[in-house]
Amino acid sequence: MTITDEDCLPETLAFNEQFEAAAANRPARGQAPSAARLALLRRNRLGGETPPVRLPHGQDRVVEDGVRVRVFVPDHVDGVYLHFHGGGWAFGSADGQDARLWRLAEQARLAVVSVDYRLAPEHPFPAGPDDCEAAARWLVKHAAAEFGTERLLIGGESAGAHLSVVTLLRLRDRHGSTGAFRAAHLLFGPYDLSMTPSQRRFGPRHLLSNTETIRGSYEMFTPRMGEEQRRNSEVSPLFADLSGLPPARIVVGTEDPLLDDSLFLAARWQAAGAPVQLGVVAGAMHGFTLFPLTITQREQQRERDFLASA
Repeated sequence: MTITDEDCLPETLAFNEQFEAAAANRPARGQAPSAARLALLRRNRLGGETPPVRLPHGQDRVVEDGVRVRVFVPDHVDGVYLHFHGGGWAFGSADGQDARLWRLAEQARLAVVSVDYRLAPEHPFPAGPDDCEAAARWLVKHAAAEFGTERLLIGGESAGAHLSVVTLLRLRDRHGSTGAFRAAHLLFGPYDLSMTPSQRRFGPRHLLSNTETIRGSYEMFTPRMGEEQRRNSEVSPLFADLSGLPPARIVVGTEDPLLDDSLFLAARWQAAGAPVQLGVVAGAMHGFTLFPLTITQREQQRERDFLASA
C-alpha cells in the first residue's frame, strides 16, 4: 500500500471540515428520499447543488438491449474506455461529468463510452448490472468497427467501480470472455455489500458518504436482501473468484468508509494473479475527485497516465 499526497494533507483535511459543516443540515443521500428530493438529487451534479453542464462533444446513443450511453470521441483514438458513473446505484448519470470525461478522452486519446444504466430504487439489482453487461458486450463486438480499435479499458467511481468488477466477472462467467478489457480503473468502490469493518465503524460523519448512507444505498439497490444474500459473489465481488481479470488500478482515500473494500480487493486481485496498483490518498474522503482540490488534479493525472499506457 502506498499513501500518496501527504504534502496536501492540510488542504485536504480543511476541505473535509468545511464540507462536514455545510452538509450537517442536508438530508442524507442514503435515506429513502421523497420523489421530489430524488428528482433534485438526480438533476444536480453528484456532490453539487446545480445541474451538470452538457458539452456538445458528447453524443447520446442507444446500443444493445436498449441501453443508453454517452460517447466522447477525440480526434485521435488509441483505445476505448467503458465508464460507469457513481451515485450509489440511485443517482448520477452518463452526462453528469461531461467536462471530466471529455478532458480524459482528449488527453488519454480514448473514446469514452459512459453508460446510463437504470437506477434504483425503481430498478433495483440486477437491472443496473444487466445494462452494464449489455454495454460491455456491445463494445467487445463492435469497438473495432465503431472506433477503429480493440484496445478496451473499463472503470468507474464508487458504485461505478463496483459495476466495473461485476461486469468483468459476468463477461468471464456468462460469456467465457477474458482478456477483452486490458485494464480496470477502480475509484473508491464498494465491493462487499454486507459491509466491511471500515463501513460499519465509520459512523455518522457528514462527509459525502458514511455508515448510514451506505446502508441506505444498499437497501435501495438490493431491497429485501439480507446480509448473507448480499455476500453472494454476484452482488459483492469481493467474495468472487477473481482469476482471469486484467491489471487494475485501485484508489481510495484514508477518510473513506469504503477504505477496507479497496484494500481487501487489491489483495485478492493480486493474489489471483493480476498486477495491481493500489493508491491510498491521505485525508481524502469518499468522492473526493468531484471537488476542486490539489489531490483531485493529481489523481486525474494519474488516472489519465494509467489508462493511456495500460
